[in-house]
Amino acid sequence: MGSVEGRVLRHIKVFWQCEQAQDLVEYALLVAFICLSGAAFFIGIGEVTSGIWGVVNTRLAASNNAS
Repeated sequence: MGSVEGRVLRHIKVFWQCEQAQDLVEYALLVAFICLSGAAFFIGIGEVTSGIWGVVNTRLAASNNAS
């Protein structure tokens, strides 16, 4: 069992010291940030668009009743 733990610790050390792994983590964080920002943007735009269509619907209904 000790040899397995030693190999795992050795792999963790290599991974920790490897600069390519740091680049990979940075890119993953950047992609996650972009995805979350996009989702927040579309959620906000969806609420605004819903409000605009609500106003348009109300005005169309009012003009239909007036004629």
